[in-house]
Amino acid sequence: METYLRTRVPWSTQPSLKYKATEAGVDFDRFIAALKELRSDQEMAQDFAVSEKTIASLREHFERYGLGSIMGQD
Repeated sequence: METYLRTRVPWSTQPSLKYKATEAGVDFDRFIAALKELRSDQEMAQDFAVSEKTIASLREHFERYGLGSIMGQD
């Protein structure tokens, strides 16, 4: 009896963090630098001229999926 490994495609329909940041009008590179500096959502919201909710959403995406949301296995 042969055993087959199930493969999964190495992509996701979830948009990347860079795409989401760009759509929200947030400079991606500056956002990543602000995360590295452990800046608060309030500080970043003021710097990027967006709501704290937008920053919180981007931060949550980063913490859950990382920089990209490409997941899967071969």
